[in-house]
Amino acid sequence: QIQSSIFNQRKAHSPGHVCKNILHVPVSGLLFGPWFLCRNEDLKEMLESNKESLKLEAMKRIVGLIAKGKNASELFPAVVKNVASKNIELKKLVYVYLVRYAEEQQDLALLSISTFQRALKDPNQLIRASALRVLSSIRVPIIVPIMMLAIKEAATDLSPYVRKTAAHAIQKLYSLDPDQKEHLIEVIEKLLKDKSTLVAGSVVMAFEEVCPDRIDLIHKNYRKLCNLLVDVEEWGQVVIIHMLTRYARTQFVSPWREDAVFDENSAKAFYDSEEERRVDQSKPYIMDPDHRLLLRNTKPLLQSRNTAVVMAVSQLYWHLAPKHELSIITKSLVRLLRSHREVQYIVLQNIATMSIQRKGMFEPFMKSFYVRSTDATHIKTLKLEILTNLANEANISTILREFQTYVKSQDKAFAAATIQAIGCCATNISEVTDTCLNGLVLLLSNRDETVVAESVVVIKKLLQTQPSQHSDIIKHMAKLFDNITVPMARASILWLMGEYCEHVPKIAPDVLRKMAKTFTDEEDIVKLQIVNLAAKLYLTNSKQTKLLTQYILNLGKYDQNYDIRDRTRFIRQLIVPNEKSGALSKYARRILMAPKPAPVLQSAFKDRDRFQLGTLSHTLNSQASGYLELSDWPAVAPDQSVRNVEVVEPVRLPCIYLVFKDNVKNSESEENSDDSNKSSSSQSEKSSSESDSEKKKTLKNKKPQQQKLDSKDSSPVFVPETSHELLHRMTGKGLSAQYRFTRQPCIYGNSMVSLQLTLSNSTDQALENIHISEKSSTGQNIHRFNAIERLEPQASVTVSMGVDFNDSTQAANFQLCTKEDEFSVSIQPAVGELLLPITMSEADFTKEQGKLVGMNESSATITMTPENVSSQSVNRKVVSVANLGVIPSGQENIYRFSGKTVSSGSLVLVSVVLKDPDAVITINTEKTVMGSMLLRQVKTALTNSGP
Repeated sequence: QIQSSIFNQRKAHSPGHVCKNILHVPVSGLLFGPWFLCRNEDLKEMLESNKESLKLEAMKRIVGLIAKGKNASELFPAVVKNVASKNIELKKLVYVYLVRYAEEQQDLALLSISTFQRALKDPNQLIRASALRVLSSIRVPIIVPIMMLAIKEAATDLSPYVRKTAAHAIQKLYSLDPDQKEHLIEVIEKLLKDKSTLVAGSVVMAFEEVCPDRIDLIHKNYRKLCNLLVDVEEWGQVVIIHMLTRYARTQFVSPWREDAVFDENSAKAFYDSEEERRVDQSKPYIMDPDHRLLLRNTKPLLQSRNTAVVMAVSQLYWHLAPKHELSIITKSLVRLLRSHREVQYIVLQNIATMSIQRKGMFEPFMKSFYVRSTDATHIKTLKLEILTNLANEANISTILREFQTYVKSQDKAFAAATIQAIGCCATNISEVTDTCLNGLVLLLSNRDETVVAESVVVIKKLLQTQPSQHSDIIKHMAKLFDNITVPMARASILWLMGEYCEHVPKIAPDVLRKMAKTFTDEEDIVKLQIVNLAAKLYLTNSKQTKLLTQYILNLGKYDQNYDIRDRTRFIRQLIVPNEKSGALSKYARRILMAPKPAPVLQSAFKDRDRFQLGTLSHTLNSQASGYLELSDWPAVAPDQSVRNVEVVEPVRLPCIYLVFKDNVKNSESEENSDDSNKSSSSQSEKSSSESDSEKKKTLKNKKPQQQKLDSKDSSPVFVPETSHELLHRMTGKGLSAQYRFTRQPCIYGNSMVSLQLTLSNSTDQALENIHISEKSSTGQNIHRFNAIERLEPQASVTVSMGVDFNDSTQAANFQLCTKEDEFSVSIQPAVGELLLPITMSEADFTKEQGKLVGMNESSATITMTPENVSSQSVNRKVVSVANLGVIPSGQENIYRFSGKTVSSGSLVLVSVVLKDPDAVITINTEKTVMGSMLLRQVKTALTNSGP
């Protein structure tokens, strides 16, 4: 039996044996040769064998199956077993398979999650990147913290390929759990600073997906992105160019001279002298250097072989460049018309929109838009649209000759569109209106019904502009009426007869007579126009048409279509007076014979300029999901210094050090003797009374805080005196603002963080009506301070306000306004300022800490310097970072702190356990993102050797 089974296996794999279900799957462009596999069981056996070569061969064939669109999900259990293989080539193929099927086989993929985590530390960058890619493909909410940690580690990886993969994973994690947005923004901010061209496109795509409104993240990286643009991969170039287009529209003034030159301050224009005003008007527009940098660095990309890149640069120039520089994109767009049909369609749509506003751009290349016989119908229609837009008095004769050829096309839809184009030309260029009309009348004799019908419809629209001069054309159309069978064309002729029946008084009644005979056989649209014609003739020529009208109204009264029955009853009551008729019948003639406005024949692309060129919304002419609108140019350019890259020095807190140094001295004196403590306290009080007024004020403010920190009955609270800059005096035109967190409960709302603003006027003129605008760009609830009516020169004022940050470190953006100006400012809270201290016993702390374990617990081990081991030092450093209360502890090596989040009231517990020479920091809270951020800040504070 064993021998027979071996024989059968050999026979199955022999070159001469042919299986019914042979899989011809190419590997590296070749067929498999003699080793044909008929069933998935064969692949499973190869994957479970002890030979690496068989496993590698099986994986190559499986990946080949996937490439051909075959379903290989049944092999997942056998493949995932090889995820820990030491063979690099095999491991790469396994990861390729897992990326494809990890989302479908989530349960089995979760079993190998520890292997993926170990692979994140692999020396090979491709394995690290593949592991992260697989991890982000397992779309299970329970592994979100693991994915978050993996992305953070990958973002700091030495390999740019791994960092690029981390940027791709950001988008997957955000779609899985949008609550991680704040955490992901931190990673994006870090990756935006990356100087690698491999990372740039991917991180900008993540930025556009997660936080496209956070323009402030781009400021410092704007110039770097412009300079890297040429070397970035093509896909990344498209993404970056679209993002920079939106950015430029918010940061630079309009370069379109005719829009900007008259935008002057009315007050300045009133008070300035004539000479100053003349100088201002003659002053040329000076483009921002950063604006010019963007245009200069994108210009070479017009020569790119990638059509998407060329289209992206073209739309950037269209939306950002001065109008006299737009001509450089014309040749590049025309060059794209030699590409595939799909590319031609998109490019022609964008050219059609451009040609409406800027005809001169494409007029030299008009022959490039002539229709070819090999073009598809939708391509022909777009070229026709562009030729119609380019038509003017100089070239209309050439275009009309071209249109005459198109009318004879076998493509009926295209021929009909050509007739519509002729009508548009006749409307837009009055010199050729008569010529177009005569040409369209000749087409009425065409054998093709579609051409005749479309000609009638267009003639009808053209005649509405000047009907009295073209009564002969109406008569000619009436004669051809019997030969026209298309309902729309018949209805159009009948409408013309009824509307201008006074110009053809002899022909119109005869047409009505013929229609009365065939009324029951006509289409509904024709019947409606017959009823209208009868009513109008009844009012203008009742002697000849009274009986005909009554006959037609009787036919319509019993028609199967309810629209026709309703129209008939309405017309009868309107035109035939009787006892039941109301006052409306008196105005029947004015209603039916009222002059109608002539229809406006305009391009279908006229309203598409509301969408950004090159986008899906522009193609569909409808706002697509995820579309980001281009903002209008700002009237005044924002501060360009925000794009200057500077080294930011760390902010020091001198007031903290002073207070705690005094406390350390007092504690040392306490340990010596009670008498020395009393004497030292009396000396300190004496010295404080003898100091200058500023020092006295500072000590008075700090004394209650010192008492709280030394007290064992209440939670200590420490308020740093450090202020943060909200508005610089140069940016604010003399108005400067600083803010600080008071760490006190906010009187404006229980969920708000209390802040103190100091506003200063450094100008020599008073500032009026200083207030916060009603609109907030980030959506936080802000309690605004009362408007300051007047702030004298060189004066300062302190006001309080409250902000509900929703337990998030996202900046609160708002407008700080004066009577004349508005300034965009933002308050960025540290995570420790979003807390309020609470008091609890040591037992309660341990009990609550036991409830917040697992994913609600974050911990880290650090090595502490000897000067940081004392209790005063630990307490000082922790409460300086976060607004927490100190819990009295019965153990010397354990320090506990408690607080709650301001907005939601979630408990936040911090414990520091000293284990010489290390310390274990543990943070327990339901707010896991806040917990990890607070852990990082506490680690930094305790490892810092400074005071």
